[in-house]
Amino acid sequence: MDHIRLAVVDDHELVRKGMLSFLKTEKDIEVVGEGRSGKEAIQIAKRVKPDIFLMDLLMEDGTGIDATKEILSFLPSCKIIILTSYYDEEEVLPAIEAGAFSYLLKTSSAFDVLSAIRKAYKGESVIEPKVTNIMMKKLRNSEKKLHDQLTDREMDVLLCIGEGMTNQEISEDLFIGIKTVKTHVSNILSKLGVSDRTQAAVYANRNNLRKIK
Repeated sequence: MDHIRLAVVDDHELVRKGMLSFLKTEKDIEVVGEGRSGKEAIQIAKRVKPDIFLMDLLMEDGTGIDATKEILSFLPSCKIIILTSYYDEEEVLPAIEAGAFSYLLKTSSAFDVLSAIRKAYKGESVIEPKVTNIMMKKLRNSEKKLHDQLTDREMDVLLCIGEGMTNQEISEDLFIGIKTVKTHVSNILSKLGVSDRTQAAVYANRNNLRKIK
């Protein structure tokens, strides 16, 4: 039977001792270290090189995020499971970006935590559903296109630019004045982050933005 070499780091002694007491009864779990701070976590990682860390997110001397980054910089094979009470975007995303392998809440049952440890050892991540929702929301927001910023009329003008139309042609097509067209074009270039209408036309075509015939 494989032995999972585990370290537990949490500045709440009751939580830490309770989790250790439970985990030490499991035959495939070998607790090789415990600590109360990010600094101690780093020391443990250097000294005993555990397979898995079960680590709190916010501790007295800093955050589990900083410890996660540091540990993975010299022990990249280590799987770090964040076990915390926090699931706001401000905590979740930096932890995941730092390299946290799994993210659990302290409302999880001891058996759920044990399952996550065993899965991490096999290379399977476990993310608390509330945390997954935050990550999906962030992903959806990051996938928004630059042209989502455009007003309806600016989009009309961009579609015309994509067709290679001049300002005069756009004016006639949309029944708006030349000056208004120029204002819309200027706004479009700014919002799309391009320097001229040619680049705007390329953007429109690259994103399959077409006028309805």
